[in-house]
Amino acid sequence: MNLQMLLSQDNLSNFEQLFNIGNTSIWEFLLVLGLSFVFGLIMYFVYLKSFRGVVYSQPFNASLVLLCMITAALVVTISSNVVLALGMVGALSIVRFRTAIKDPLDIVFLFWSISVGIITGARLYAVAAVATVIIAIVFIIMLKIFKGRKPVYLFVLRFDSAIQQDLGRVLAKLDGQVRNKSVSGGVTEITIEMQLKNNNTSFVDKIAQIDGVHSAVLVNYNGDFAD
Repeated sequence: MNLQMLLSQDNLSNFEQLFNIGNTSIWEFLLVLGLSFVFGLIMYFVYLKSFRGVVYSQPFNASLVLLCMITAALVVTISSNVVLALGMVGALSIVRFRTAIKDPLDIVFLFWSISVGIITGARLYAVAAVATVIIAIVFIIMLKIFKGRKPVYLFVLRFDSAIQQDLGRVLAKLDGQVRNKSVSGGVTEITIEMQLKNNNTSFVDKIAQIDGVHSAVLVNYNGDFAD
């Protein structure tokens, strides 16, 4: 019985050594992955609750969790072997990421995920945990206190050019600024940037019913036009 126990312990030790990464055991590596997953989930829910854009991207949000775990795994791996670290840098230098990120806040979340992954991979667990929680709390507080400017809307109107003067008197009552105007085949299209009072959109229906108006579209716009 004792011999069988020794053999089983030797097999277990050999199995652990097979998956060791330098001085890092397989159990510590699993701990790094587990903690990076937890930290990534915190970022996931913060992004989910704080999203204010037009179209929410589930794949992007999920990538925050995976990016944190992958970064942590890479840091653990390259920290155990200098040659492997140089090879990894060379391999990553030829990668080209062509996905355009239009929202600066998405870049912040990506950097947050990578940073926490690096800290966790360096086995600074307390630093990673404190940084993740504090950043999440500060971000939520800033959303509650600093709400920023009111929502901006674009009012896109297509109408016969013959009624432009009459329609202009109606549009003068709106608190907006013309951003674009185009005329083609006797039809005029204008885009007006405005902010609504009390979210009242009844003027859209009234303008759409005017003879000579082809379409009246009001959309929420998150962004800025260049002057």
